[in-house]
Amino acid sequence: MQQNKLFVGNLPFDSNEGDLQEAFEQFGEIDEIRVIIDRETGRSRGFAFVTFAESDAANDALALDGKELNGRNLRVNFATERTGGGRRRHQNPGNNNKH
Repeated sequence: MQQNKLFVGNLPFDSNEGDLQEAFEQFGEIDEIRVIIDRETGRSRGFAFVTFAESDAANDALALDGKELNGRNLRVNFATERTGGGRRRHQNPGNNNKH
């Protein structure tokens, strides 16, 4: 299976889409860059997704795995689909009464 979406982990918390664009564009045309932001704090969660137009470019960009960006060594691998329906929501423990 050919893939064109990469997971980028161990991302410096102050990195942004421009930093990733600069690091990854040498491998080919980029369709989308998404730095994942914490909803409560508004800060980066330390990971992102980079989607290339071509799967060959994504494969070549795996060369950045372990390379330094803004003081941290990146983890770069193919993104996998998340199973299980996403984030779990905690129930309100004080609201367990069943009538």
